[in-house]
Amino acid sequence: MDRRVEVLKALSDRNRLLILDMLSCGEMCACDIMEGLELTQPTISHHMKILVRAGLVKCKKQGKWMCYSINKPVVDDLFEYINYIVGPKKDCICNRKPKASNQ
Repeated sequence: MDRRVEVLKALSDRNRLLILDMLSCGEMCACDIMEGLELTQPTISHHMKILVRAGLVKCKKQGKWMCYSINKPVVDDLFEYINYIVGPKKDCICNRKPKASNQ
């Protein structure tokens, strides 16, 4: 679950969501992302570091630039997890019996 929390935290920023939206078109270098979002290189670098650390984005070096793409298996896992936690299930947390308190 901790890994999924990190992924969800990475998604909690407007610029990172915009970056993922751009990457939905395919692999892009940092320079294209900078130009498309009108952000500085340090800002792009900061956001990409978070997205890569969370596993949402893969990166590879091409010349002096880094190229980025969406890590589809991580995105698919997140969709499955969200569907699981919002759907009915036998092992739902609400079905757990409360522990007796020591009073």
